[in-house]
Amino acid sequence: MEEIRTIQGYAYFFFMLFLVVVLYIYIIHLYRSEKNGERDYEKYGNLATHDDLNSTPVEEVEKKKEN
Repeated sequence: MEEIRTIQGYAYFFFMLFLVVVLYIYIIHLYRSEKNGERDYEKYGNLATHDDLNSTPVEEVEKKKEN
């Protein structure tokens, strides 16, 4: 029984370490894409406070032309 708890402890530690690494990679990705000008995440952050029917969209939606 003691061996199972030891294995569970190691598994929990490595899983948490994996999640922290994924979180930091995601944060770096967001920072780099905003710095390069690909996306402006500040606009998406304002969606919660500026959500009206008459508000302007965050990004323009391109409609597909039917062939």
